[in-house]
Amino acid sequence: MAPTRVAACHVASHFLSAQKSVDKAISLIHQAAKNSANLVVFPETYLSAFPIWSAIRPPTENHDLFHRMVQESLYADGEEVRLLQEAARETKTVISMGFSEKYRASTACLYNSNLIINTMGEVAVHHRKLMPTFFEKLTWSPGDGYGLRVADTPYGRVGGLICGENTNPLARYSLMAQREQIHISSWPPIWPTRVPASSPKEKEKEEGDRLSQGQGQGQGQAPANYDNVLANRLRAAAHCFEAKCFGVMCSGFLGQDAIDIIVSGSRSPGHVKGVLDNSPRGVSMFLDPTGTPLPSFTVEEDTKTQRPKEFLQNEEGVLYADMDLDRCIEGKQYHDVVGGYQRLDVFQLQVNRSRRDPVVFTEGSDIEEL
Repeated sequence: MAPTRVAACHVASHFLSAQKSVDKAISLIHQAAKNSANLVVFPETYLSAFPIWSAIRPPTENHDLFHRMVQESLYADGEEVRLLQEAARETKTVISMGFSEKYRASTACLYNSNLIINTMGEVAVHHRKLMPTFFEKLTWSPGDGYGLRVADTPYGRVGGLICGENTNPLARYSLMAQREQIHISSWPPIWPTRVPASSPKEKEKEEGDRLSQGQGQGQGQAPANYDNVLANRLRAAAHCFEAKCFGVMCSGFLGQDAIDIIVSGSRSPGHVKGVLDNSPRGVSMFLDPTGTPLPSFTVEEDTKTQRPKEFLQNEEGVLYADMDLDRCIEGKQYHDVVGGYQRLDVFQLQVNRSRRDPVVFTEGSDIEEL
């Protein structure tokens, strides 16, 4: 098999605008295809927002944003998805797209979802995040196991999990056991758990507080923010090493339009802006089957010149890497955790992949047949 070229779109959506975000995505898909990409990956809920406001504003301030989130979320069988399917067929690429999904049984039930669309424009995997993480529960409902599947494509067997799901060893194992060769982990642009220091004076005060509490210099315990970049890379690398597969880490980018919208509706705009401005940005990068960073590059569109780049973080762009899927084989000699390095007589994982609906209707003729 020829190497698979993957494009990770480290980009911002048009915040809370589904149509504009879809238009941007289709443009990027065609751009990546012209650069010989076979698989084009987008971040967590690229369509059309990640609800970061729930982390930094009280729920009582967020009703209007939730209303807009519902309006700008997508049906999995809606027109916007049809346009993405058409783009996949036209470019003969596989597309992985994160989106906030509307549910036809409810006026406001949303899921944090991801689609893998194959080269024929078919939805090969429709996954709903099993469990929203932390403040995400204020927006999204828990999904189900229906989407724990690996897509068999001309460019390899592609699977994926959303954000914190990459911490779930059972979800990861369920994909490993389907001969996964490329694992996509999608992430938000930022994910704050504490208010970060926004000035040297505040950072100095935090360090002084740590020392006064006997925590020691530089340990950064109580006041420290969650190191999202380190945590994401650890999780992605662990999966690659255990599965002996390639990894695609694709994070969103926080656009100025998102910052303006979230700040403008807050009663504490200075506080909100400080968190948005000073929280570390997510990273997009690639990993090989040992968990080691894979050489990658960007493309200057005017000249088509390739520029080596290990990762993207603080600027928008599309990052590319070439993956020789034969490299997924050697490591299986050492640790094939779904084969020769597993005790199938001791452990057994059962996964329910049924799609759950809130109601089952029967009509008159159905009742008579029963």
